[in-house]
Amino acid sequence: MNTRDLVPTLSHRPRSAWEAFPGQFWVIGFGVLLSSTGSSLVWPFQLIHISRTLGLRLAAVATLITISSSMGFAISFLGGSLVDRLGRKPMMSAAQAAHGLGWILMSVAGSYLGFLIPMVLMAVAQPLYAVGSDAMMADLLPPAQRSTGYSILRVFNNTGIALGPALGGLLVTRSYPAAFRCAALAMVSYAVLLLFAVRETLPERTGEAVAETSGSKALAPARGYSQVLRDKGFVAFSAFMVLGMVASLMLWTLLAVYTKQNFRLSERRYGWLPVTNALMCVFVQYPVTRVTRRFQPLPTLVVGMLVYAGGVGSVALMTGFWGFLLSMIIFSLGELIVVPTATAYTANRASQDSRGRYMGIYWMCCGLARGIAPLIGGFLNDQVNPAAIWYGGFLLGLVSAMGLLFMSRHQPARALSAPIAS
Repeated sequence: MNTRDLVPTLSHRPRSAWEAFPGQFWVIGFGVLLSSTGSSLVWPFQLIHISRTLGLRLAAVATLITISSSMGFAISFLGGSLVDRLGRKPMMSAAQAAHGLGWILMSVAGSYLGFLIPMVLMAVAQPLYAVGSDAMMADLLPPAQRSTGYSILRVFNNTGIALGPALGGLLVTRSYPAAFRCAALAMVSYAVLLLFAVRETLPERTGEAVAETSGSKALAPARGYSQVLRDKGFVAFSAFMVLGMVASLMLWTLLAVYTKQNFRLSERRYGWLPVTNALMCVFVQYPVTRVTRRFQPLPTLVVGMLVYAGGVGSVALMTGFWGFLLSMIIFSLGELIVVPTATAYTANRASQDSRGRYMGIYWMCCGLARGIAPLIGGFLNDQVNPAAIWYGGFLLGLVSAMGLLFMSRHQPARALSAPIAS
């Protein structure tokens, strides 16, 4: 049987799609929906609230993200080893509980340090959860189903993001602290769900080699990050992905403040921009993935990064809500191509005993980009002009695409997604 036949067709056989994935996959999906709804009540408006409370310029407020993200960057590196040694479930549950505590602390913050502490806590928690979750999905799903599985989880995630900002835009205009507490409740609820309704998937290791899920490869017990860093193709992939992620995160971290300060776009209207992104992920993600999975991952990522760059750069040309909405649509199409493809590429490149560490490097790249993006954007905003943020993002996305194109042209097709030998 062709392995592609194992991938469910959601639009034609919803019952078989439900049965094709294990029950734990759908439990995680529900938890993702719960937590993403809660967190997106407030994160699109977070910098607006902090800037207003502290009365600081954008570059100064952006340092909060940079400092906290640097901590997340370090934890991503450690998190991969922790997930491979201690298990996926404890890291995921602890991270969600810590994230909930962060939102509680944020609800009472009134100083720079008061905001920094919960932001550091949440920046540390996010990669721990993401590394554990991505590794758990790689444990649960065979390679032929992974890109589809990651896409379905993105549908759950973005359904929450579609609901959250629309509700949050109404809630924060009345009470930011109440919105923070609602976010905390959702995070803690998911932590409890993980604790009692999810089983550990970390493969048992013995002194003998551990067989790969497909039975085609024998693997030695887990070693350190040296195995991952010897994979020069993955290291190059990670470096180019950082550049594209910086462009993406400049939009996500700075667009709300940019539209508020320069075009007086209210939180209520801005909330519909992330909602649009989320709705596209809900209704368009799976059809896009059905197309992109037919192609090699790196050429697919090149196309996605070019669309990403176009969406970010187009913000500089827009002056009102409908223009920003168009930019978000273009950007979101790039995201639909890039995110599940990059995640599946990382999972498929890893051997069974190194999935946590591969995912740790991938999410370390996200943390690095999250720290760099507001610094670059804040500098361009304050020292050049606000529109320079988006021209800079466009150039970074373009360089990322060109680097991935070079990789796709100079690596054998067999090496593009194959696990490195142990």
